[in-house]
Amino acid sequence: MQTNNFKPAWWLRDAHLQTLWPALLRRPIKNLELKRERIELPDGDFIDLDWTEGSGPIVILLHGLEGSIDSSYAKGMLRALQNNHCRGVFLNFRGCSGEANRLSRAYHSGETNDLNTIVHLLKAREPTTPLAAVGFSLGGNVLLKWLGETKKENPLKAAVAISVPFELHKAILRVNRGFSRIYQWHLLKCLQKKMKLKSVSTEQFGSLRDFDDHITAPLHGFKDSNDYYIRCSSRQFVPHIAVPTLLLQAKDDPFMTEDVVPTLQELPPHVTLEISEYGGHVGFVSGHFPWNPIYWLESRVPAFLQGFL
Repeated sequence: MQTNNFKPAWWLRDAHLQTLWPALLRRPIKNLELKRERIELPDGDFIDLDWTEGSGPIVILLHGLEGSIDSSYAKGMLRALQNNHCRGVFLNFRGCSGEANRLSRAYHSGETNDLNTIVHLLKAREPTTPLAAVGFSLGGNVLLKWLGETKKENPLKAAVAISVPFELHKAILRVNRGFSRIYQWHLLKCLQKKMKLKSVSTEQFGSLRDFDDHITAPLHGFKDSNDYYIRCSSRQFVPHIAVPTLLLQAKDDPFMTEDVVPTLQELPPHVTLEISEYGGHVGFVSGHFPWNPIYWLESRVPAFLQGFL
């Protein structure tokens, strides 16, 4: 484990303020041209990709639960990658690109097949172009699980995972306590709205665990939520990662407890863990003035990737 140079903004030392500021108060990203590409999947469904312009190495971004290209971190990171001479491609998980996916199933914390399909498609198109990936929250869990599953056969040059809920059952317990229940309420509301579009009633579900028990698990082949959490938690896959990977976590993350983070003994040689005292959940906002905040992830992530791309 290493410490990093992240220093929280003096007006955002609280975990919830770090988490909420980018989502609620960040100014829209302007002058970023994106091109959408639809990929037809083997099972008859589709995934939409949002590409930045330019050339160079390709960096795939994986969003969090109910995230999208409109998430606060999405366009900021895409712009940062473009400024560092990379092509960013934002992978919208099934049903998250503004249009409902075709099948009853969607995406979840351990769904790695779609990521695997997209990576190998891009590799087939441009065999000599370096590939990397960045995952946020749920997307980070998906990324780490896939890296552990593929081991030395993985085609990426590097990866970064941010604010990962390494043990899903503990994360679910954490968002059901205190102020963090606000996040659970918001996510559950988004999930229920999406299910209603598919004529699935979710009125009786009062927690994410309920949703996972009755919707996520049966739709995706799990016995129940416990089976889902056990099989899809990424912590057990981390020791098998063979790609240079950076893990960025904050001790005060309101989506999880500190004990979900892998120990030094669990980290293989290629994996670096940087953990800070503050940062919230996918926050990491610094700067001296509220009218000019600095989104630290957008410098740290490209700096790490540049060493391998």
